[in-house]
Amino acid sequence: MTIRRATDADWPALWSIIRAVVATGDTYTLEPNVPEQSARDYWTGAGLSTYVAEQNGEIVGTYAIRANQRGLGSHVANAGYMVRSGRSGHGIGFQLGEHSLAVARAAGFEAMQFNAVVSTNTRAVALWQRLGFAIVGTIPKAFRHQQRGLVDLYVMHRML
Repeated sequence: MTIRRATDADWPALWSIIRAVVATGDTYTLEPNVPEQSARDYWTGAGLSTYVAEQNGEIVGTYAIRANQRGLGSHVANAGYMVRSGRSGHGIGFQLGEHSLAVARAAGFEAMQFNAVVSTNTRAVALWQRLGFAIVGTIPKAFRHQQRGLVDLYVMHRML
């Protein structure tokens, strides 16, 4: 698998991944029927560095990284990750996570923080914990899960 910077030509593949991931309404705060342009701005807009994981000519995953805050909080990175439907459980998310940590370090970030990890997304929580992240906060009932109703969001953090 190769992980590289995304190009404009990758957008159709990225859109297919994003559309499928957010449509379930169980992992991302984006509305399940997010318009394509809104999704594009969210994933590839100003201030973001977007990467794709490519395997045998197919884009199987992606992440977007940026500063978590402006100004005095800009030394902490933030990132979001998505894996193509049907491809989870094959180590793609782990490799994207490792790659993003290296990119963040190289860019001079001192830490990485995830602001909204859905508590019921146990695979993601376990993945981030394997990569050294800790749950540093819980936001009660902050996510409208499409099947389970209101569930908690976690803030996860690690130093780089």
